[in-house]
Amino acid sequence: MLKSMTGYGLAGFEDDTFVISVEVKTLNSKFLDLSIRSPRQFSDKEFEIRNLVSSKLERGKVNLSIEFSRKSGEDLPVGFNEQLFASYYQKYLGLADLVGAEKDDIFKLAVQSPNVMIQNVEKTSISEDWDVVKKVIEEALDNCNVFRKDEGEVLAQKFKENLSIVRSGLENIKEEDPIRKDRIRKRIKNNFKDWLEENSFDENRFEQELIYYFEKIDITEEIVRLATHLDYFEKNLKEQQSQGKKLGFISQEIGREINTIGSKANDASIQKHVIIMKDELEKIKEQSLNIL
Repeated sequence: MLKSMTGYGLAGFEDDTFVISVEVKTLNSKFLDLSIRSPRQFSDKEFEIRNLVSSKLERGKVNLSIEFSRKSGEDLPVGFNEQLFASYYQKYLGLADLVGAEKDDIFKLAVQSPNVMIQNVEKTSISEDWDVVKKVIEEALDNCNVFRKDEGEVLAQKFKENLSIVRSGLENIKEEDPIRKDRIRKRIKNNFKDWLEENSFDENRFEQELIYYFEKIDITEEIVRLATHLDYFEKNLKEQQSQGKKLGFISQEIGREINTIGSKANDASIQKHVIIMKDELEKIKEQSLNIL
């Protein structure tokens, strides 16, 4: 079963206390490339999040976004040192009177002064909140996995269509090959007929050279190997585990045999089929990069 590395997962949770939303977006990558955007109170959970992602998505470029907000104003993640704020405020007022400056921004200036705003998050609250957030993350990752499987099924169907065209080209080459050989044989005999009659030449030696030449341009082995690679590719499409890297390697071998057929055959009619096969193979290679 193929699984695409392109995916999307969304999950949410809401009760009387808070609202949670987790979004996961994935693209293709050789390794796990994780980017996390989360509230400050969960900054120490990055390692745990990474383990969750790697266990469910394996690899790919992953963007994970966590939105977390409380419905009430209680237990805000920040607090204020009120005495320090008042001291700053009075000090700034005195300085403004001293030079006759405007006082419109003094409140904002005092609030932003050093150590006025302080973190005010209880560890027990973070632990309880995280348990819920973690479940939502797991749900979003599971939804992303479902998306990846659905995309993989679409890609598998495209691969089968591409393979069908390559197989069709291979069958056409099988039909063209005997005609090609006969055409080459006739051309050689016609070109050398007069020369052989006018010059003393060992006909047996000539036949041996001819056999050697036909062995050099014979594409039977390449045809057999190409058919085998196509069968192996299709077999891996049906495997339970997604085989992205293996499909990439097989497609390289398919390309090698197609190129060899084209160069050894050196025939216009066969080259037409080779071009079509190479075009379909490029589509296969491009899509296999997106397979997990």
